[in-house]
Amino acid sequence: MRIVSLLPSATEIVSALGLADDLVGITHECDYPPDVASKPVMITPVVHPGSLSSPEIDAKIAGAMRDGTGVYRLDVEAIRRADPDLIITQELCDVCAVGYDEVMAAIKDLARAPQVLSLGPRFMFDMIRDVQTVAQAARVPERATPIVAALRRRIDRVVEQRKNAEHVLRVACLEWLDPVYVAGHWIPEMVELAGGRDLFGAKGNPSKKIPWEAVAASRPDVLILMPCGFDVPRALKEVHFLTQRPGWSELPAVRNGRVWIVNGHAYYNRSGPRLVDGLEFMAHMLYPEWFPRQPPAEAAILLTSAFSSLGGGKGEANTGT
Repeated sequence: MRIVSLLPSATEIVSALGLADDLVGITHECDYPPDVASKPVMITPVVHPGSLSSPEIDAKIAGAMRDGTGVYRLDVEAIRRADPDLIITQELCDVCAVGYDEVMAAIKDLARAPQVLSLGPRFMFDMIRDVQTVAQAARVPERATPIVAALRRRIDRVVEQRKNAEHVLRVACLEWLDPVYVAGHWIPEMVELAGGRDLFGAKGNPSKKIPWEAVAASRPDVLILMPCGFDVPRALKEVHFLTQRPGWSELPAVRNGRVWIVNGHAYYNRSGPRLVDGLEFMAHMLYPEWFPRQPPAEAAILLTSAFSSLGGGKGEANTGT
């Protein structure tokens, strides 16, 4: 089967199903597993983050959405050359990936109409359902069974172990640092599964912009910074947008050294199987006494440790730790 994936999480699901060789097209963001990088790219971004700061990226994306130009360009000729049997896209977020309507418009003149599968996960367990859905569409439904079973076992282990925690920690997860966005969709559910209480996000609802003053007033016990599309080093470059704000040094999470900066790009922003890795990492961030296995540095690092390893850094004087 010839598969075009217009969603990084779908690329990960396809690969987990053992169908990486069937991929004939991916997006510019599809980077896992690493061997998919050689696949033809069907999408290019209008906004190139590069050296742009968080507020500059936000302004450019907002402008593209406001003008109706969109954030991505779909290469129709590349899709025609790929001649896919199956295209996987999404209807969840026009900022995260190319939209379903644009895909349908682009393929209407193809000589051979492919099947189009649109994913719209809003919850953690929707991801597990998507593994089954993609397997069914790719005509290998039996391959989903062991993958789904393994993912469920890992989630169940976290839920069972977190019952040992004596206190429910108050958690704030920030998906963008300037302006401040709190994470939504599956992230509040992940916090709950790990044993915490998300102070802002509502399970299944999109991320939303909030004033910094609301974060400061909430006084989270744990603060997890997961800027959308950023790995740990890239996110670290943006931390000064928070550390320089009024009230930062007074946050309980800051004073107790419980500010984590994570690889949102790999483990939290995408609704693929690695969300379960992200859940296990989050469980350690909240309750290290019950989840002692530390996440690797590429996945998550304490902000105090990051500043220490860098020998200081922008905003260090304002960390309050």
